[in-house]
Amino acid sequence: MIRKISHIGIAVKDLNSAIEMYRKLGLEVEGTEIVESQNVRVAFIPVGDVRIELLEATMEDSTIAKFIEKKGEGIHHIALNTDDLESDLQSAETQGITLIDSKPRKGAHQTKIAFLHPKSTNGVLLELCQDKG
Repeated sequence: MIRKISHIGIAVKDLNSAIEMYRKLGLEVEGTEIVESQNVRVAFIPVGDVRIELLEATMEDSTIAKFIEKKGEGIHHIALNTDDLESDLQSAETQGITLIDSKPRKGAHQTKIAFLHPKSTNGVLLELCQDKG
């Protein structure tokens, strides 16, 4: 079952510059990590119960690099936290929502993630994520 908004993913060209801008707002980075499977370097910035996830491409042909090339820097996705990713994926598909990922894959912070296609979600790329454990 979907429980809350986990994070808002923002595509950035330069992770260090983006981090500095958020620090100017008084926010601090929880940590950075490279997610090899996604070809991104990420930084998480907690804001209350939600995080901002800054995403910098590590390869020119990565999804984030292509997103920035097409749309520029900005909001890439909204992540919804679930306690049963496989079940929620199956339910979404049964309800006619197009899946990008039919099976979970590894995300940052040792989470399992899967994306729903924006053509089925009112133009918003939604990520379902399940915490480790």
